[in-house]
Amino acid sequence: MREVYADHAATTRPLPEVVAAMLPFLGERFGNPSSVHARGEAAREAVEAARADVAALLGGRPEEIVFTATGSEANALAIAGGLAAAPAGRRRLVVSAVEHNSVLATARALEARGAPLTVVPVGPDGRVDPARLGEALGPDVALVSLMWANNETGALQPVAEVAALARACGAAVHCDAVQAVGKVPVDVAHAAFDLLSFAGHKFHGPPGAAGLWVRRRTRLVPLVHGGRQERGRRAGTENVAAIVGLGAAARAAAAWLADGGPARLARLGERLRAGLEAAVPGARLNGPLAARLPWVVNLRFEGVDGEAVLHALDAEGIAVSTGSACSAAEPGPSHVLTAMGLRPEDAHASVRFSLGRDTADEDVDRIVSVTPEVVGRLRALAGGPARRSA
Repeated sequence: MREVYADHAATTRPLPEVVAAMLPFLGERFGNPSSVHARGEAAREAVEAARADVAALLGGRPEEIVFTATGSEANALAIAGGLAAAPAGRRRLVVSAVEHNSVLATARALEARGAPLTVVPVGPDGRVDPARLGEALGPDVALVSLMWANNETGALQPVAEVAALARACGAAVHCDAVQAVGKVPVDVAHAAFDLLSFAGHKFHGPPGAAGLWVRRRTRLVPLVHGGRQERGRRAGTENVAAIVGLGAAARAAAAWLADGGPARLARLGERLRAGLEAAVPGARLNGPLAARLPWVVNLRFEGVDGEAVLHALDAEGIAVSTGSACSAAEPGPSHVLTAMGLRPEDAHASVRFSLGRDTADEDVDRIVSVTPEVVGRLRALAGGPARRSA
């Protein structure tokens, strides 16, 4: 039985060259980058080389990169640190209703401490209307946070238009680009963002290495104090091996992007979507057809439970998900899908298939071959397909 991994939006396999780059720093080349002896200097040079590689992938400067442990930490640093550094009179946060939980939970925690919060709704396609978000802006807004690509549906947000509106009203702009960096071209030098989050394990780097791009002269109050690491923006001894792996992943991602990798992946994603919609009666795409990462395919299968589909596919050697890995243990339907107007039962009937660089044509063929039988069997057990007209 061929095993198929179709959960690349959750995490990706570290590339062999990433693992090879990391191994020496887990053994004979160990060292603390803050130490002043030769071993410490070598560790520091390795960290700075990785910082340059990440900056090159983003189109930024090495000194603008702040390494963190996770994308969630990078998001929290951007939002809480950006709010703390905002000028007097600017205390309000503006976010969309479909942001990653690390953004929404941080914003709500700050709201509980007195920072006003505006959550902007999205349309049925899961995208923000820039005009509607613009109506939420004002002179009291400290920071606007909007994700580049949604982790559950792949929906692409109008980040450039929203950033321009926020900048015009004097607010700082944060973009959660965790699902975008390493998968689509990113050029922060020509964007209107002030802060941008990324995570290495989303583009074949190791877990434990992520970061925040901070535009020069952008004020940011650290969340972790006690040292001068990361130019005083995040105290603590750096995870040298993971950061070196992140640098290697950034180099590999740059080469993959230049070699037309996204076009191949988009072709596979479209084959998967079209194949499943044709083969499974009542299958419906959650999210926009066009303004979406095509390799993230979130489908609802009427009349079945998404968790049941997940487990049945897993028994067949196909790994998928029902939404964000960070929210997998939380009860209730996906906040992203319900914000799009789906009924709870439709949200519960949804499954996310996310492809990656490891995905082959035969993987897509196997998903399209196995899934209709799985859904049909589950519908029969539930008493038959509960289909509604489109």
